[in-house]
Amino acid sequence: MTDTPGWVSPSSSAPEPEDTRPPAATPAGPDGTSASSDPGQPADRAPERPTPPPYAGTPYGDPQIPHQQGGQPPQQGWSAPQRWGTQPGWGQQPGGQFPGWGAPPSPKPGVIPLRPLSVGEILDGSISTVRKHWRTVLGLSLVVAVLTNTTLAAVSWYTQGSGTGWTAVVAFGAAVVLDLLASLILTALLTMVISKAIVGESITLGPAWRAARPQLPKLLGVSLLVPLIVVGIVAASSIPLFVASLADSQSPLAALIGVPVLLGGLGVAIWTGVRLSLAAPALMLEKQGVLAAMARSRRLVRGSWWRILGVTLLGYVLTFLLTDMIAIPFSVLAAIVGGTPFALGSASATTTFAALVISTIGAILGSLLSYPVTAGISVLLYVDQRIRREGLDIELARAAGLPEYGSADRPAPPTGA
Repeated sequence: MTDTPGWVSPSSSAPEPEDTRPPAATPAGPDGTSASSDPGQPADRAPERPTPPPYAGTPYGDPQIPHQQGGQPPQQGWSAPQRWGTQPGWGQQPGGQFPGWGAPPSPKPGVIPLRPLSVGEILDGSISTVRKHWRTVLGLSLVVAVLTNTTLAAVSWYTQGSGTGWTAVVAFGAAVVLDLLASLILTALLTMVISKAIVGESITLGPAWRAARPQLPKLLGVSLLVPLIVVGIVAASSIPLFVASLADSQSPLAALIGVPVLLGGLGVAIWTGVRLSLAAPALMLEKQGVLAAMARSRRLVRGSWWRILGVTLLGYVLTFLLTDMIAIPFSVLAAIVGGTPFALGSASATTTFAALVISTIGAILGSLLSYPVTAGISVLLYVDQRIRREGLDIELARAAGLPEYGSADRPAPPTGA
């Protein structure tokens, strides 16, 4: 199994995984070997079917066999006809499907089926990753959640009552930087964990860190550059409104000119942010640079902008509701203990230490689940787009070791003489 199975992009200079599927003329057997590997059988000839007994199709059976004198065919190797809709009969597959009727079930070696995903499967895949690999996923999330939320709580306690002085500004700035770095490392590690969970593998913290560490500086570049681009577009679109307001604040011309430009800039910023939303998983899994990952994201999103926007918004809404469902009881308890509602980052002089601790615990538990679910949705959106555009499901099936697709780590089966 390779470190990043199947993630090489078609335009990348890295070597593509070797195609190990047997040729079309030599279909693979049920054990993964070629059907023509028998030295006594020609390579271009299909295996012969067993000849049924001469009495199998007659209405009277074989008169020489006493238990067949009622028109019942022998049961060795032959399925008796069953009532429709109960059990598979002659030539019938489970589920009431006949060969060639309907699509066969997609392989699912890990948390998602290897085919184009629906919205529900993307959300379910991110939650299934947390459930099946909870030791690694929740362990990483717990470390980051405790680090960031306790830092914010300590800053809130230290700066409460100090107003907007420079001490408070510097303290909160340091807390925001720490939160950014911790979230960055968590995103990188969770991307590695989810990429393995897709092919049915698990990964511990050590291998995940070794796989993610070379890309961390580039991921930091993407995490800073994409928001700067979005904010820059909004800032540039607000310039006409700002200038018109300075020239004549009482004139309606400022609103007539500046407001449409600002609204247009907001639309362009959202459009750009969605187009660059897959840059982080592309950078981590394809081992690309910052600009190459951003260009890769634009290509993958092209033609699916509305779908990716909808799934992303739905994921954020669900994680927000999940976080609030966990944090609200702690906030209510903190309000009862402290005598006033409390939220991290808005501590007042009347906030008690007990209320601060209770609210921090609620924030930690909420972040514990929101971090991996959000990262999972982003990675699975990237995987879904590559499956739809590039047939990534075939490469992932090989990487998972499914015999009908060939294996990415073993040589091709023999093709016969």
